[in-house]
Amino acid sequence: MKYAPSIAFEEMSGSAKGVTAAKAKGRKYLRNRGYGKKTTTASQSTVKGIFKQLSQSWKNLTTAQISAWNNLAQSQAGRSILGNAAKISGLNLYQRLNFWIIRCGGNAVANPPALVGVDAPAACTVQLTEQEFKFGLISIPENVANLRLVIEASAPTSRGVSNAFDKASAFADPFSVVAGAMDIKAAYDNKYGAPSAGRTKIFLRYFFVNAVTGEKSADILKEVELGQTNDPFNEGQQNLGGGGNNGGGNGGDDPNDEG
Repeated sequence: MKYAPSIAFEEMSGSAKGVTAAKAKGRKYLRNRGYGKKTTTASQSTVKGIFKQLSQSWKNLTTAQISAWNNLAQSQAGRSILGNAAKISGLNLYQRLNFWIIRCGGNAVANPPALVGVDAPAACTVQLTEQEFKFGLISIPENVANLRLVIEASAPTSRGVSNAFDKASAFADPFSVVAGAMDIKAAYDNKYGAPSAGRTKIFLRYFFVNAVTGEKSADILKEVELGQTNDPFNEGQQNLGGGGNNGGGNGGDDPNDEG
């Protein structure tokens, strides 16, 4: 809707009460304010739901329980947005550990668990073809009863992309740790769609989680391409900033990064 200046005002700009005043090609307009549309993925909704649950349950803890979490947090390391070591609060630690306990199918713990540490997984073999997407660890720990394997991946990218590990996010629930290869194609394709001739490269990040304590290992990075032999020892580098044994985050579904 166009408007004309008057004695009360000469020109308006900005938004108020759902109406925006604008000027285009010398003409002045009033129009409904646009708010845009924010989409939320199923994975993001799951993360947000867990954090909402944990924020509420934290408020129900006793003074002694909160004190215990605060004390344990003093011995744990966190990471700032610049990647530097930083202190974390008892609430941060409560959320980090319980996030993974819940993601692994358990219930949030009110009392801090006894932390045992989690070693990073071994190198992996990957077979990526049009028919299958098989992932396997070349070795597994002797005792895997409490361990779960989290695999995160980027959407298929072109060969010209050199690094998209920061785009990797979970496409399935944590897996049981097993010897041998497992086919993850259905779960991957359900989220991202199948890789194709124009989008052949996938960036993987994987790590172990202790389903009882919520501790997370360091990340292992793996770059794979459609139809190519993927050397299990061509791993790139171990991302020690991914959390270590203090229950840190995990990229796309990072309990500290996910909005």
